[in-house]
Amino acid sequence: MTSTRTPITVAYGDGIGPEIMAATLQILEAAGAALDIETIEIGEAVYKRGISAGIEPSAWESLRRTKVFLKAPITTPEGGGFKSLNVTVRKTFGLFANIRPCQAYAPFVSTQHPTMDVVIIRENEEDLYGGIEHRQTEDVVQCLKLITRPGTERIVRYGFEYARRYGRHKVSCFTKDNIMKLTDGLFHEVFDEVASEYPDLESEHWIVDIGAAKLADTPENFDVVVLPNLYGDILSDVAAQIAGSVGLAGSANIGQEVAMFEAIHGSAPRRAGQDLANPSGLLLGAVQMMVHIGQGDVATKVHNAWLRTIEEGIHTYDIFTPGHSREKVGTSGFADAVVARLGEIPEILPAVSYPISSEPIRIELSPRHQSRKSQAGIDVFVEWDPNDVESLAKGLEECAGPDFRLLMITNRGQKVYPGGAPETFCVDHWRCRFEGNDSDIVTTSELVSLLGKLDRAGIPFIKTEGLFRFDGKPGYSLGQGQ
Repeated sequence: MTSTRTPITVAYGDGIGPEIMAATLQILEAAGAALDIETIEIGEAVYKRGISAGIEPSAWESLRRTKVFLKAPITTPEGGGFKSLNVTVRKTFGLFANIRPCQAYAPFVSTQHPTMDVVIIRENEEDLYGGIEHRQTEDVVQCLKLITRPGTERIVRYGFEYARRYGRHKVSCFTKDNIMKLTDGLFHEVFDEVASEYPDLESEHWIVDIGAAKLADTPENFDVVVLPNLYGDILSDVAAQIAGSVGLAGSANIGQEVAMFEAIHGSAPRRAGQDLANPSGLLLGAVQMMVHIGQGDVATKVHNAWLRTIEEGIHTYDIFTPGHSREKVGTSGFADAVVARLGEIPEILPAVSYPISSEPIRIELSPRHQSRKSQAGIDVFVEWDPNDVESLAKGLEECAGPDFRLLMITNRGQKVYPGGAPETFCVDHWRCRFEGNDSDIVTTSELVSLLGKLDRAGIPFIKTEGLFRFDGKPGYSLGQGQ
């Protein structure tokens, strides 16, 4: 057991947070965790002081100093103007990997999947969670989906490194690249590239809808699953629930320098102050923390004591079931039960054994490739009467020449000109695609001239997107007929 105390930052949070944090720290201390704790305030009280991020500026200094954050759930006030603290911390410190083990504890916790043992590894910073949204017309709002090659490589490579370190045998990837061919297509492409570097591990790709169905139906066929942010957020909760309970799942958020550990459930304010809440999710998040900081012996002792408590049927109300449970306890009673079993190992559930000391997984990215980039045209999004594509098309055709040609007009992604179907339902938001007439290279002055013509013609444009080629290949989705 280490004699050096590791600095960590602790936040007790809101709702049931203070109770489950106290229980977690009680168990860690009893197990001999060598921790130097700095406590910060986050959450509802900070929001109410007018700090929209829910965290005091001084708290950032503690996190930069310790680089380890054990966080209880918080309550975000209802209404606009308040940021997600989790998203803020993740993006500020580059916590790119979200690791959520989802394991069944049958027969002691009710589940239809008694052999389930899946780790969900979710990309944590990109995708639709960039929070870049705009209302563009009376009818239409948009949210930008951002997938990057470096961000994808980091999370995919982390998934394979995690599988190799912890003796896993297969890494699965879920995307929707049959529809989102560029964004999800990039995620799938990078997954395949990285997978080729790990011949000792199986790899597979699923379209996310059928993959999610398979995960819910036969989770024993999966081992480590790597996903983009949104799919990972949804499916990690699904996986935790079908394993037994969201309340039992811990979560690690890992960056190159800083890491945050938490339960995946919320603050449950209706249960606050009643000594009812199950501290297991936060405790198992803390187990991940102890492994991360090189105190794997403590992590092993705590986790095995927790497993022994579960299999002896000492349960909080949320997982208490007649026939499987022997004694219903509250938050403090559960913590006392785990402490009493420190040093024991489970008799039926598989015991765990973490390396006593280990370095966090470090990710090195591949060298960046610099493509030859050229602009072939522009998509101009305009606001126009949803029932009058013909007059819009006429005005656009007049503005196009001599530098451009109007290739098509789409409405919500469906081609409506030329050759649209009269049955297509349209709104007031139109994408108008122009390509250069004489070459693959369109100049900035030509683009500005085109937009000036649209303005003078009374065609109000909302935004534009450049049509770029990279090493000669289109970097944009092609419309019908192209």
